Amino acid sequence: MPYYTTSLFRREGRRDMVGTQSLYLDSRTLDSAHTGLVFASIWIYLIRNFGDTSKINDIPDTVAMTIALTAILTFIVHCFFAHRIHKLSHSDWRITAIILIFAFLRLCAASVTTAEMIHLTTFSEFRQQFRWVFTLGLALSSFVDILIAVFLCYSLQTTRKASSSMDYVINSVILYTLENNSLTSAATVISMVCWLAMPNNLIFMGLHFVISKLYANSLLATLNARKQFQRERSQRGIPGELPLAFPGYADHFRPNHCVSPRIDATGTKLEISIEKTVEYDADADISSVRTHSPSPSSLPTHPSQAVSQMA
Repeated sequence: MPYYTTSLFRREGRRDMVGTQSLYLDSRTLDSAHTGLVFASIWIYLIRNFGDTSKINDIPDTVAMTIALTAILTFIVHCFFAHRIHKLSHSDWRITAIILIFAFLRLCAASVTTAEMIHLTTFSEFRQQFRWVFTLGLALSSFVDILIAVFLCYSLQTTRKASSSMDYVINSVILYTLENNSLTSAATVISMVCWLAMPNNLIFMGLHFVISKLYANSLLATLNARKQFQRERSQRGIPGELPLAFPGYADHFRPNHCVSPRIDATGTKLEISIEKTVEYDADADISSVRTHSPSPSSLPTHPSQAVSQMA
């Protein structure tokens, strides 16, 4: 899945703005670094400490660093969705600020978790002293996902108009938003439940490794979905900009075979009209008709003359 979403973005997102390209590169860099740390942690547990049960309780630095990278990637994704909500809500900072504050608190909780894991070096001591910090970070992450889903659906719903041709696209975006955020939120909640219900095993950590991948794919899937929604909008002949895309993104994907009005820099509407003129020469036909037509003097003026001419 990560390879598919990455290759799809490279093919479809070549005309994106610099900010979108940078967002993609940052997410892929963090995700690749997270994958490397996960592999290093597995090597420490399964290769270097193989058969040594006394090392199971230890927290390698690579495991602690995965929590920080997951938090940074999660914060980037939350800021991306907050930006979308900010655009849809007509720059209403009251909504955006709430999401950004809770997302930043989640980043702080994860940073404290990483620092204390490196300092304490064992899971048992970390559970006794800072169990609530890790729980708070997971709870805030799930809460921000719920806020994003609610605010996005509300913002899209307010853009709906009666009998609007954009209703189909808006319904698709709302459904996609619910599916996207519910997946990341469910993974975070399950990891938190395992952390609280089964503190003596590392099942929660295995699920926590997956959270970073889900957020990275959530971002890439959202960027890739713009092309699909734009294509559906064009096929249905729906005017206007796509509510999911960044400003100016939809202009790159206008179909070439469609002729639509353009607006120049002065605000004057330019229209193109095509007139078809057919010319033909009818002189020959008129002259032939005049040649074979009888003259007025030769026409009979009385029935008796007509009978005599017929005779």
